[in-house]
Amino acid sequence: MSEEQPVVLFESARPREAAERALVLQSVGIPHEVVSDGRTSLLVVPADEAERARGELAAWRRENRDWRPARPMPSFRRLNPWPGLAGYLTLVCLFAWASAQSLWGLDWFGAGRVNAALVRDGEWWRTVTALTLHIDLGHITANLVFGVGFGLFAGHYLGAGVAWLAILAAGGLGNAVNALIQPPGHNSVGASTAIFGALGLIAAIAWRRRLYPQDRWVYRLGPIVGAVALLAYTGSGGERTDVGAHLTGFLCGGALGLACARLDTDWLAEARIQLSAGLVTVGMIALSWALAFEHWS
Repeated sequence: MSEEQPVVLFESARPREAAERALVLQSVGIPHEVVSDGRTSLLVVPADEAERARGELAAWRRENRDWRPARPMPSFRRLNPWPGLAGYLTLVCLFAWASAQSLWGLDWFGAGRVNAALVRDGEWWRTVTALTLHIDLGHITANLVFGVGFGLFAGHYLGAGVAWLAILAAGGLGNAVNALIQPPGHNSVGASTAIFGALGLIAAIAWRRRLYPQDRWVYRLGPIVGAVALLAYTGSGGERTDVGAHLTGFLCGGALGLACARLDTDWLAEARIQLSAGLVTVGMIALSWALAFEHWS
């Protein structure tokens, strides 16, 4: 250091701030020293370098005035989706076979389809039973493929049991809302209402938990915009496509996703929680079909 009295260029109670400025001076070859008395850190330079040092620090501040550190990619605990996917595949195929065979001599479609007038008259179980019925092989295949894809993401976020309970709820609520806005003679079947409910669910969770590192709000809306685009592309075409059910399922799934995003991941990771939610899901389907056949006969 110079024999002249050194100049205190910067003082802070945060050692990191003094260290940052010391690095700036080091990069341009200005002699300096950081000293501390245990409470504050001082950045000192020789008197004959003080003016140059001030200029370098001022330039550094101007260059970094609008800089913000990038927000790191949020982490989330990937939960096990596979039991839920296995259950979904099993139930879809089982109900497809049972309805095609008119198992036990029952009219599965008559008892289980959504009929707007009957749902309005109180046959709420149809909003659930209709999710398990499909009209042909193409219908089944499409719902199996999309159901597995969206269910995989939902299961990663919420776990197998909770995810499919939420998806079933989104599908049932979507069918109920659709029945209220459709003409009384409107009929529908298929798991697609629940599948688009799953799409809304995962989009809302990704947005609410900020699973993307962007800071600008327009980019944070990416999951929602992407989901709406996918809804428009896959859910609004075809002669027998129930666009209203797809839209209401998506909206109900989004609403449930906003609530599910607040669930604690450690709580969701508990096996008993997932098992209980899975049993409730299967139980709701079984209860709905029991009521369907009781009232149909």
